[in-house]
Amino acid sequence: MTTLSQQHPQQPPKSARKVIVEVVEARDLLPKDGQGSSSPYVIADFDGQKKRTSTKYRDLNPVWNEALEFMVSDPDNLDVEELEIEVFNDKKFGNGSGRKNHFLGRIKLYGSQFAKRGEEGLFYFPLEKKSVFSWIRGEIGLKVYYYDEIVEDQLPPEEPPPDQQEQPSQMEEPKPTPGLVTVEEGKVFEVPSACIEFPHGVNGYGHGPVPCYPLPPVVAVEESPPHVHFHEELQPPAEPTAVPTHIAFGTPVPEVHVAMPEVRRMQSSRGQRVRILKRPNGDYAPREIGGNKTHGDNAAATGVVGAERIHPYNLVEPMQYLFVKIVKARGLAPNECPYVKIRSSSHYLKSKPTIYLPGEPTDSPKWREVFALGYNKQESANATLEISVWDSPTEHFLGGVCFDLSDVPVRESPDGPLAPQWYRLESGAVEQNSGSVSGEIQLAAWIGTQNDDAFPEARSPDAPYVAHTRSKVYQSPKLWYLRLTVIEAQDLPIAPNLPPLTVPEIRVKAQVGFQSVRSRRGNMNNHRMSVHWNEDLIFVAGEPLEDSLILLVEDRTNKGPIILGHVTIPLISIEQRIDERHVSSKWLGLEGGAGGGDGSYCGRIHLRVCLEGGYHVLDEAAHVCSDFRPTARQLWMPAIGILELGILGALGLLPMKTKGAGKGSTDAYCVAKYGKKWVRTRTVTDSFDPRWNEQYTWQVYDPCTVLTVGVFDNWRMFADTSDDKLDSRIGKIRIRISTLESDKVYTNSYPLLVLTRTGLKKMGEIELAVRFSCPLLLPNTCSAYGQPLLPRMHYLRPLGVAQQEALRGAATKIVAQWLARSEPPLGQEVVRYMLDADSHTWSMRKSKANWFRIVAVLAWAVGLAKWLDDIRRWRNPVTTVLVHVLYLVLVWYPDLIIPTGFLYVVLIGAWYYRFRPRIPAGMDIRLSQAETVDPDELDEEFDTIPSSKPPEIIRARYDRLRILAGRVQTVLGDFASQGERVQALVSWRDPRATKMFIGVCLAITLILYTVPLKMVAVALGFYYLRHPMFRDRMPPASLNFFRRLPSLSDRLM
Repeated sequence: MTTLSQQHPQQPPKSARKVIVEVVEARDLLPKDGQGSSSPYVIADFDGQKKRTSTKYRDLNPVWNEALEFMVSDPDNLDVEELEIEVFNDKKFGNGSGRKNHFLGRIKLYGSQFAKRGEEGLFYFPLEKKSVFSWIRGEIGLKVYYYDEIVEDQLPPEEPPPDQQEQPSQMEEPKPTPGLVTVEEGKVFEVPSACIEFPHGVNGYGHGPVPCYPLPPVVAVEESPPHVHFHEELQPPAEPTAVPTHIAFGTPVPEVHVAMPEVRRMQSSRGQRVRILKRPNGDYAPREIGGNKTHGDNAAATGVVGAERIHPYNLVEPMQYLFVKIVKARGLAPNECPYVKIRSSSHYLKSKPTIYLPGEPTDSPKWREVFALGYNKQESANATLEISVWDSPTEHFLGGVCFDLSDVPVRESPDGPLAPQWYRLESGAVEQNSGSVSGEIQLAAWIGTQNDDAFPEARSPDAPYVAHTRSKVYQSPKLWYLRLTVIEAQDLPIAPNLPPLTVPEIRVKAQVGFQSVRSRRGNMNNHRMSVHWNEDLIFVAGEPLEDSLILLVEDRTNKGPIILGHVTIPLISIEQRIDERHVSSKWLGLEGGAGGGDGSYCGRIHLRVCLEGGYHVLDEAAHVCSDFRPTARQLWMPAIGILELGILGALGLLPMKTKGAGKGSTDAYCVAKYGKKWVRTRTVTDSFDPRWNEQYTWQVYDPCTVLTVGVFDNWRMFADTSDDKLDSRIGKIRIRISTLESDKVYTNSYPLLVLTRTGLKKMGEIELAVRFSCPLLLPNTCSAYGQPLLPRMHYLRPLGVAQQEALRGAATKIVAQWLARSEPPLGQEVVRYMLDADSHTWSMRKSKANWFRIVAVLAWAVGLAKWLDDIRRWRNPVTTVLVHVLYLVLVWYPDLIIPTGFLYVVLIGAWYYRFRPRIPAGMDIRLSQAETVDPDELDEEFDTIPSSKPPEIIRARYDRLRILAGRVQTVLGDFASQGERVQALVSWRDPRATKMFIGVCLAITLILYTVPLKMVAVALGFYYLRHPMFRDRMPPASLNFFRRLPSLSDRLM
């Protein structure tokens, strides 16, 4: 009998060589997060394998002590293999303004530098640049060594006897295969089993587990490129089984959508590498859902050569509907209240019953209703459309008609409306009395899309409450600024019995609708017995100008105000102006004072009143404004482009209400606002993934404007007229028009985020398609960037900041009241949310966000100062020498300084072109400080004015605000002290210091008169850049002198 050792002679054991890279620490790294620090991590690349360490939050001297293990594919060539270590700043922990992970340095080592395990040591390597323009400093400490690991090979299994070979193959156990690497965000786990099982069957094939197939080894690498889908290829089974080849989650076997972060495979000779693609803000960042194409790309995709015409509805997915228009009937059998039933293979709708007027014939009812039913060409190939007439009280059948859906015509978008036709009503089933059926019905049926003219007014099964679920277009009212100049008043019935030396307090109170403004105290003129004000009072008036301006002259000398007279001016009679031309003043008589009855003379008042058409009435916050045009149309500039918005749908909306037995439900609709035009999509009821597919268009007059899109849950469709339920907000996004490239379609998904009292909440995602069609760099487009942001009158007669904010609140309220009167109404809560009516309210979170924005803006100056400090400290001698040479050239040829500066700006712009944003940005949670906000700060932000909190909470918040204000006060005091020290140089507050300063200035004057300026500049520059060995570590004498100068802080009490 042959033994196993005889069949397989013993061979020397195989070994696998592994390289271990221990990342210990780094020192003196460069701050790159815009806040004076960095959050570094390390990526090691060796032999086609990439691994990374964890991120150390805001640490310029991080300590990792992490070991990274690599397999050596060819141990004989280890000496020539290259190990590359790169250090990056993690942008996830920055201030939200970074678009990429900033490079902090790198080193390269070769295999000949590796030590054996047990002989390794800790070495510090200075970080090197990636390019000439890189700014790097610091060093990294590593331990790099290798070792050999013995790998035991499993012998092949012994061949079974012939009788066992005939057993069915399905009884064999699956062999273990190489492990699958399970990839999560920031982690890598090895899973022992290397198969994928589907326990419940797929696509209707089988009900048991599906045999698993081996997967190749995978290596995980974290990166941040664009979004790419990953399809893992499975090897087919060795032998045919009873399960069909196409087994997957709705897809064939060769493609399995792995539930992990977006990944992309790269080909490699040593296995497969998978790159984990992570977005900057994770699930809170916008993502691309379709190819962003330009005008020409869209034409090429549709096969149109030249693309001279864009289809007006090509940004959204076409949705086919079966439209049925019921007009009227004639010659019906006797009836009381007829209505129409419409039935198809999958839908059933009823019209409103007709109510006859007294004396009207009962055989000719009129409905004039349009119905839109979902249409699927494949399912409706052999289906029919039944239209029947019934009597409402008795449910008596009055006749019907039947159509084959294959014969229904298709109406294209440019075609006009289909003409209704008369059809004879026929009896239905045999048991129905055919003698009671008579007459004809006039109707039209066609197949169209959501672009059909009849679609907005049509009744559909998914929107049964037609009055509150239709898609509508609204227009904001035309707003004017009303300027009232109160000049003086005469012959006022002032009480004569005033105490000695008491001056009457006369004021004018003006009212327009809900707006009320009171003037300051008037100045008395005893010689002419008149009161002077010369004060402007400004209001917001909206068309139609139905309100009146009411003026009340009050005597507030005593505790209670006394009305001395009033006058009423209709707004429709007030003169309008569009520039600074003079408006004549008028004397108006006062009536109804305290001393006389109605119509009695109570003095007169001198006024100047006009409606200002040269201003833009702000109803939005200035930083997110969508329109800057003045009120007067004759001052408008021509449009520079067209903005098209396709509202595709939403995904994963959270339930906003409950229906039935606690079932969650959402009835979502979308609102978009740009300029004076508001659009509202139809409401899709009871759906967490609504599809609207509606497209709208605006004219663009200024590219530096913002489009706002919000999603809301419809509550009003369930409310009675007396019960005013408010629609719930789901989220909104803003898109700045100037960030869009011309004629490019952006199809993206944006997260819908809402900040509540409990914190940040993601309510779902909205899918939009946006295109801005604008002639590139033509005179109209270029001139728009050179024009003032606001109309001319805002600069000739500017309004105060506080006054303009108060007027914006009034304008917002007028717009909300106007849109609430529409049908369906656009609720005031919707309008206020879209217009950011509460953007001026104070919150700690917004203050922190603005502070970090200032820090990020000043980060370049801090970085430049640190770079100069590194140059003068000779951290990199080569760079310092190059700076010396450049400085000499610029000093010797000063005419090159300005061109060199502009050239540097051009190079910076060209360099950052690679990092330009590819898609329009949405809401930034890190920039908004929404992730790290304290719950108490959120509760304070949502508190009312005046506060509704207990006194102890208000006291604690007040104390916290005092501490914060104390810090600000200290910083402001330091700034003031520095300015006062500069003034003290020549103010002789410190006589000795002033004498010394004047003497030094005199010496400098004599030197500059005798020595050429270039020589002085070279000497000063070289002295500043001198080597550290010639530099004292103590502060310079000039700085010490400045710090000793007196300030005025010692005079503060």
